[in-house]
Amino acid sequence: MVSRIMSCTIEDLEAVPVQVELDLAGGLPGLSIVGLGDTAVRESKERVLAALRNSGYRLPASRITVNLAPADLKKEGSRFDLPIALGILSALGAFPNDALDGFLVMGELSLTGEIVGREASFPAALLARNAGLEGIILPPGMAAEASLVSDCRTYPVERLSEAIEFLRGHRDLGRAPPLPVRKSVRQPDMSEVKGQDFPKRALEISAAGGHNLLMTGPPGSGKTMLARRLPGLLPPLSGEEALQVTAIHSVAGMLSVADGLVRTPPFRAPHHTISNIGLSGGGSRIRPGEVTLAHCGVLFLDEMSEFSRSALESLRQPLEDGRIVISRAARTATFPARFMLIGATNPCPCGFCGHELRPCICPPSAIARYQRRISGPLLDRIDMVVEVAGVPPDRIGTVEAGEPTASVRRRVLSARNKQENRAENGFGKINAALTPTDLDELCPIGPEGKFMISEAIKTLGLTARGYHRILRVARTIADLDEKDVPEEQHLAEAIQYRPVLDAFNLR
Repeated sequence: MVSRIMSCTIEDLEAVPVQVELDLAGGLPGLSIVGLGDTAVRESKERVLAALRNSGYRLPASRITVNLAPADLKKEGSRFDLPIALGILSALGAFPNDALDGFLVMGELSLTGEIVGREASFPAALLARNAGLEGIILPPGMAAEASLVSDCRTYPVERLSEAIEFLRGHRDLGRAPPLPVRKSVRQPDMSEVKGQDFPKRALEISAAGGHNLLMTGPPGSGKTMLARRLPGLLPPLSGEEALQVTAIHSVAGMLSVADGLVRTPPFRAPHHTISNIGLSGGGSRIRPGEVTLAHCGVLFLDEMSEFSRSALESLRQPLEDGRIVISRAARTATFPARFMLIGATNPCPCGFCGHELRPCICPPSAIARYQRRISGPLLDRIDMVVEVAGVPPDRIGTVEAGEPTASVRRRVLSARNKQENRAENGFGKINAALTPTDLDELCPIGPEGKFMISEAIKTLGLTARGYHRILRVARTIADLDEKDVPEEQHLAEAIQYRPVLDAFNLR
């Protein structure tokens, strides 16, 4: 007799349906599992047989074959224990054959018949909802995460015997308990940053258009302080973005169910000792890296020049394409990676090159090597570079508090609304994503603008990429000024943010 139960496996960031097919036939008693499962899947037969025996079910003297279809899709994890056990019991007539129609089943079994497991369940709940299933049967420890998906009913079950009673219609499984509401934490405010009007203006433009920004300056000048106030300026994630970002954090094992769906743009700030795989993703079981965890949010690289050259170079593809492709011998994975890159770096190893009061102790060769760690191709992908000069300690108490985050955020949201309205007509959703064709229509350049661009090409050594990035920044500045078309002053301001390659010894 053959029974079929629907389960799933995680492929990249999505749950892929897997049919757990089970056949009881004559022959030597035993249980075999086929369908390209990993070690955890192959070991499930020992857990399943012990759980059934210790739960009081007598196994038949039959040959049991389990097929995980499709057979050419690699399956990982212990989530197939419960559907395999239920398939055996269904074939034995422990409950009606159609009782599991419309359910997605997943969960690991202990040897005593308890249903446990802590694998990602949010993508599975999305699959169940999108497939129009009645609900998902899973361990209690995974139910809270799955319940974040609206219109998907979760059936948490603690023991195998309880699942059988439910499928017989003798027991009602309640929904997952309500999630605790976490108290809001006070966010850092822009008003706490004294002075630094020019860098704060650049940060506002970066937030309004989604532009990459590099801040350079001596230690203690406020680069990190400014960067950590950027999330407060950004708009909340859209519904589709929230689902995508939540799925990413679920697969990475970093989802906090107490916070509900991830609705605020993520802010990732990895340490400069991070490995290439930690930053870009990969490993023996390919998992998303920091560039994917920062999707739809901010990737902040503090002490950017201290990161390894190879790690920084791995950012070039995602900065250009909004995704990263990781190829290994076994398979290739593609992860979303559309983020704002915010970098902060010192001008030299000691940090005081060009400082007004403290002398730099670095030899010219050390300064050149330090600045060359950010390559020309990577720097060309950064829209804006600003110098952050330190505020003297004796002036900090006399400088007035800056504009609060709420005021700046209102201007940023207004500019983002303009971009969303244009997106309805086929343009990029944010200005940083505008194509050259979009720019031809949205950023017409008059005679004075063309003259400024030609001078910038000669002075800054602009590439075609740099030219288009100037136009995108100018479009954002015009949006902040509520202008339909970028004017000469907007173009001039955008040009002054372009990195001068000579300053980084990169020509």
